[in-house]
Amino acid sequence: MRSIWNGAISFGLVSIPIKLVNATEHHSISFRQIHTADGGRIRYRKVCELDGEEIPASEIGKGYEEPGGGIMPITDDDLAALPLPTAKTIEIVAFVPAARIDPLQMDSAYYLSASGAPAAKPYVLLREALKRSDKVAVAKFALRGRERLGMLRVVDDAIVMHGLLWPDEVRAPEGVAPETNVTVRDAELDLADALMNTLGEVDLDTLHDDYREAVEEMIAAKASGGELPVEAAPAAGGGQVIDLMAALEKSVRAAKESRGEDEGEEVAEVTRMAPGKKGKAAASPAGGKKKPAAKKTATAKKTTPAAGATAGAKKAAAASGKQAAGQKQAQATKKTTAKKAAPRKRASA
Repeated sequence: MRSIWNGAISFGLVSIPIKLVNATEHHSISFRQIHTADGGRIRYRKVCELDGEEIPASEIGKGYEEPGGGIMPITDDDLAALPLPTAKTIEIVAFVPAARIDPLQMDSAYYLSASGAPAAKPYVLLREALKRSDKVAVAKFALRGRERLGMLRVVDDAIVMHGLLWPDEVRAPEGVAPETNVTVRDAELDLADALMNTLGEVDLDTLHDDYREAVEEMIAAKASGGELPVEAAPAAGGGQVIDLMAALEKSVRAAKESRGEDEGEEVAEVTRMAPGKKGKAAASPAGGKKKPAAKKTATAKKTTPAAGATAGAKKAAAASGKQAAGQKQAQATKKTTAKKAAPRKRASA
């Protein structure tokens, strides 16, 4: 990799010769501006506004625009003469925990490569010291005409420097958060947690630029004389969410389906995430205790016929009892009639 800056790391009295190499690269597709009427290329020319002539890069310098509108020429010698210790040195000023660095300050990333064999020993010393301390180094350096802030950390066996914005270059989030009073229920938080757990983690190496791939396919098709089928873009969802709970529940179900997971297995995990919360019962629709309730209902339905059968048996038993009582009463009546009829026969005899 080609270095873009040569200098040294100042680590106390230790100086480590290094080379600065870009750690990132962009793969986005670039387009050129053309004249739509005939396809001609549109180019920008650097023209002097005094004589109207196009100026080559070798004759273009720097200038500072004064408040009155005049331009003060600034030469490379003027900048090189500045008493700036970081002009060719990455000066480490402190070692702090990584959590002290606000990600909003993160800028470009660079690999720091040891320049030559003599730099190997102090380079490894700084690397191992950073590893053991579990801290990052805050440094100042000058690049492309201005002094910058940097953060040094270890990636694998290399030292990486992230350019940082100065603290006063990061805007405060004023007027960004909602100003209205909003109350979030525990049940809604439980569902949000369930959605986060369902989406789970992702291997960042598997993510890719779908838009760039689509553009490349379209360019290849046009180059070969073909046309790709045009698919309608999904409608942008800008409407207001009417039922937040329903939207969360739907999102959880969709996430489970997309991952091919069994909804029943995930349900139990949702309940365990928020033990003892007031909104726990309300979270049942997404994955709390709805299925046990369904089992109870099913059980109730199963026991209903048994109850009917019991009632029928009682009715049958009652009818049978009445029939038996009627038979006994009839037999008693016959006996009484027979007794009364016997004396009459003897009297007539």
